Amino acid sequence: MPFSFSSSMLSLFLFLLLSLSPLFSSAAYNVSYDTRSLIIDGHRKLLISAAIHYPRSVPAMWPGLVQLAKQGGVDVIETYVFWNGHELSPDNYYFGGRYDLVKFCKIVQQAGMYMILRIGPFVAAEWNFGGVPVWLHYVPGTVFRTDSEPFKVENEYGFYESAYGEGGKRYALWAANMAVSQNTGVPWIMCQQFDPPDTVIDTCNSFYCDSFKPISPHKPKFWTENWPGWFKTFGASDPHRPPEDVAFSVARFFQKGGSLQNYYMYHGGTNFGRTSGGPFITTSYDYDAPIDEYGLARCPKWGHLKELHRSIKLCEHVLLNGEPISLSLGPSQEADVYEDSSGACAAFIANVDDKNGKTVVFRNTSYYLPAWSVSILPDCKNVVFNTAKVGSQTSVVEMIPTDLLPSTASPSKNLKGLQWNVFKEKAGIWGNADFTKNGLVDHINTTKDTTDYLWYTTSLLVAETEEFFRNGTNPVLVVESKGHAMHVFINQKLQASASGNGTFSPFKFKSPISLKAGKNEIALLSMTVGLQNAGAFYEWVGAGPTSVRILGMKRGTVDFSNNTWTYKIGLQGEHLRIYDTNSLNSVNWVSTSEPPKHQPLTWYKAVVDSPPGQDPVGLDMIHMGKGLAWLNGNEIGRYWSRKASKHEKCVQQCDYRGKFFPNKCNTGCGEPTQRW
Repeated sequence: MPFSFSSSMLSLFLFLLLSLSPLFSSAAYNVSYDTRSLIIDGHRKLLISAAIHYPRSVPAMWPGLVQLAKQGGVDVIETYVFWNGHELSPDNYYFGGRYDLVKFCKIVQQAGMYMILRIGPFVAAEWNFGGVPVWLHYVPGTVFRTDSEPFKVENEYGFYESAYGEGGKRYALWAANMAVSQNTGVPWIMCQQFDPPDTVIDTCNSFYCDSFKPISPHKPKFWTENWPGWFKTFGASDPHRPPEDVAFSVARFFQKGGSLQNYYMYHGGTNFGRTSGGPFITTSYDYDAPIDEYGLARCPKWGHLKELHRSIKLCEHVLLNGEPISLSLGPSQEADVYEDSSGACAAFIANVDDKNGKTVVFRNTSYYLPAWSVSILPDCKNVVFNTAKVGSQTSVVEMIPTDLLPSTASPSKNLKGLQWNVFKEKAGIWGNADFTKNGLVDHINTTKDTTDYLWYTTSLLVAETEEFFRNGTNPVLVVESKGHAMHVFINQKLQASASGNGTFSPFKFKSPISLKAGKNEIALLSMTVGLQNAGAFYEWVGAGPTSVRILGMKRGTVDFSNNTWTYKIGLQGEHLRIYDTNSLNSVNWVSTSEPPKHQPLTWYKAVVDSPPGQDPVGLDMIHMGKGLAWLNGNEIGRYWSRKASKHEKCVQQCDYRGKFFPNKCNTGCGEPTQRW
């Protein structure tokens, strides 16, 4: 997760609102479309777009990110608008800091670029609760993503429309008609919609969209999400997509009549705070994108795509104004030739064989095509680019260890080493309980996502005559949970932990526990790791324990599920805001030069100076467990040194040939999913 030290309404359906003019300019463009492309001020346009989400990077990074995208041959910056970052509670709006949308739009304008504004408000995006405020779920009568009166927003609805029956169809039609009725002056796009109303443009989201065709022949062919990589989940390996395959997919799309293509993501950035969804999406949203999480060009991917964009742009006029002719050059080889009325000609020659290269003859000239590649000929004669031939330089980002040094403003500045302050939380109920109830409650409905943490506590009386005291066999605690993770404490001592994963959130905890004669305090710390961000009826997906039993007692299995449970929302340190620079004296910190290890529920604090230089800085969390980190009072995000399985399929080198899928080219097996 990158960070900086300091010294001291409605785009419905991914209805991309195409703000294809300099924003806030008095000289707005006239934007329309025909069967071939968008038309801006009377001219057809071939557009390369890059997704950069403003709250996933700090404002100081925005100008550099936009300029680096422009240098990479990008015309358009695309972003979602994140409703739950702007309206934290009803009618209380925030547009500052990383959520300064207006500032971000102006930076794009100043760069002379267009913008695709995906207003949402439902966004999916691996973002917490899909970008919808959690409080909306508790507005009476609200059902997300159907014709429920309080909920009238959407994105990528086609995947889930059938789950809502006739209400879903009515909703899709209403959404499109409402959007168009706003008279924005720009087209509306409905992404992944399989029965779109005629008033909007249906588009494609996939790793490949060359075979996609809009439902109506009078609409242009747009690709709103080309995934140049993939997201990560805690406990899984690191996905990568080869630059050769990304370039192949883009070239094939334009070869087959596409005219607008958007990389999702071009810069992924960071899920700061608790904004990651999933659940289990990592704090890093690097996405193996052309610009990495730290704002650096990922080469050769960035450079290879830059050359691709330049080559495609050489063909722009004839591609958009010529009549295509498709020619077979072999069993898996073909050419698409575009010629306009002036005689200008451009050709794309493709070899879709995923194993073997092939020499083909096109217009009496031989051309060698590597496997799974496209050659671009802007004049139908000379190859200026082949997707499988990477000529861009390769660069490797190296994380260089640097010791944290005491700040010159710190009381420990004269000490040889860094001084840490430590505060240990109580395991279980701290302060007054929030409530007591018979039975187990849903975690998310209780916390309403104000925190990751919820304490479930109860007690158990154990007789001295229990056989396990004599035979040395500990009883076994069994907890079934809807997710996402849990620490188990007995009499203030951590017994064990358990969690689900990015594929399946529910889990079953089963572990021997240590009990004493008399009263035993059982405390379960249930944790969420980001809320569900997509799916039919996703707002009803819960979390937390549903069954608690102890096996091995004299009377057999003891079921605690319907016991009297006492609940406490959040941690004491959160409640006291001890991470806030203005609230640092709210608890009794213990000063030490050697912070305690293997001690759960512990807060660590230090005052340090930033490392010298201007390079991006990452915080190495390799020796930490699971928790949250703050810097100067700002929540950086979750950390979790959970490792990917050694038994996953990882590769040393990736074969770019053939269809890509998210776990085709993974690395990092046996390593923490996210270290920095």
